[in-house]
Amino acid sequence: MESVVVSINLFGAVALLLFGLGQIKDGMSRAFGAKLRIGLAAGTRGGFRSFIAGLVATIALQSSTATALMVASFVEKDLIAPAMAQIVLLGANVGTATTAWIVALGLGWLSPMLILAGVVLLRGKSVQRQGAGAALAGVGLMLLSLHLLSAATDPIRQSPALNLFISMLGNAWPVALIFSAVLAVLASSSLAIVVLILSLAASGGIETSLVIVLVLGANLGGAVPPVLATLKAPVAARRVALGNLIVRTTGCVAALPLAGYGAALLDMSPFSHANLAVDAHLLFNLAVAVIAWPLSPLLLRVTTALLPEKEGTETSRSYLDSHDLGQPVAALAGASREVMLVGDLIERMLRQASDAMHDSDLSKLNDISTLEGRVDSIQHAIKVYVSKVGQDGQDGLCQKDQRRAMDIVEYAINLEHIGDIIEKGIRPEIVKKINLGLRFSDDGKSELERLFSITLDNIRMAQSVFATRNADLARRLVEVKEDVRRLEKQSSERHLQRLRDGRADSIQTSSVHLDMLRDLKRINAHIAAVAHPILDESGLLIESRIKQAG
Repeated sequence: MESVVVSINLFGAVALLLFGLGQIKDGMSRAFGAKLRIGLAAGTRGGFRSFIAGLVATIALQSSTATALMVASFVEKDLIAPAMAQIVLLGANVGTATTAWIVALGLGWLSPMLILAGVVLLRGKSVQRQGAGAALAGVGLMLLSLHLLSAATDPIRQSPALNLFISMLGNAWPVALIFSAVLAVLASSSLAIVVLILSLAASGGIETSLVIVLVLGANLGGAVPPVLATLKAPVAARRVALGNLIVRTTGCVAALPLAGYGAALLDMSPFSHANLAVDAHLLFNLAVAVIAWPLSPLLLRVTTALLPEKEGTETSRSYLDSHDLGQPVAALAGASREVMLVGDLIERMLRQASDAMHDSDLSKLNDISTLEGRVDSIQHAIKVYVSKVGQDGQDGLCQKDQRRAMDIVEYAINLEHIGDIIEKGIRPEIVKKINLGLRFSDDGKSELERLFSITLDNIRMAQSVFATRNADLARRLVEVKEDVRRLEKQSSERHLQRLRDGRADSIQTSSVHLDMLRDLKRINAHIAAVAHPILDESGLLIESRIKQAG
């Protein structure tokens, strides 16, 4: 019975530690997420600044995994150079080790005060105050968990079974490294496992060399979650996570045979022997950073060779040719063809959502998030590309080319907004309907399917309007938008009438039905926006529908 109580106390303390780390990450993201992202993207123009940016971001977020995923997304969007991204992650690794070292200073007495301050701030009205409160409470909970870990591991340290297990690991360093790495993967946090090792080693019952091996395993395991999280991401993002794993694996493999020598040096050091785990963690990551920093270009070549771009696939097809940037006509023609690809992706997303709703089949929604990610990536590339067109020329772009460039960017932005509406609005509503087993009334289903069909026709018409710039077709597109507005209003009124009549199927699906009507109306508004510049040039567009007084 005693062993059960000890196990519950230990797992509870670890769970509290992980929860506290999660609170810090979520709170800092809510309070300062935008500033952290901007600072991380802006602070990566040089090697030293990249290293510091990664270190600061990880100390703030208490998660090198979160920093790695953020950096991977920035590389995907060309906001960070791939070579600089690897240096950012070296800083992130040192940031995690620095956090563990600070935690080991024995600041547990601050825990109640931090939790109290966090709860007070959480009652504030501003998002920043609430985020800061959650982060402070998370720090307090993390420090409290260290006290609980120490209490929970105290009886374990006297256990003969633990001593036997430790002696077995001490005689099999590769097994010990793998064991610690698996724990870090399961916890999705190398920091949590290092803190656990710190608690177990506090009494001095574990040899220093084994402590170093376990810390190496925690470092290795901490690099795996970003790789798993980016498995379905674009190649550029996967290279960043893979590069970090290669660096840590190489460092661990090189350091493992030297663990005995490292233990001797640490035992002779003036630092507290109770904190050898965090000292080893920090020294290892500093050494890896110093060695791997100059090798980042080589690492980039290795990851590029391991994860090459797939040629001839739809994903890699691009009409944005950098050689055309000095020729505005050719460059804008390429950008126009690229934005048409985005329109095709949007049509696929709409069609899949429509089919999933009609057939009540969740599997038909599987590709929507992936397609939306491609839409985001391509529209960002279009904006960056168009901003560079004509920069090398003496006179820049003529007025006609400037207008065309603006039309391309505006169409790309509108398509990206449509993708967001489908992925964050329509898709969750369909998932909710299917998971709850809801059924639209026959009339309600028919109205939604008709609106989906009109919307699909409109996106195809918008593609033709953008390609041909035909004023008559543009006018028809705007007129259809007004038809959609009337259909949405009529469908809402009919739905409300069905609610008044007490129709159970309409009552159950009311929020889903009305939300999807609203989202489809918004999509059609973005679709029709492609016609506005063409109608404006033809003098067929007025600025307001409001009637003038008198």
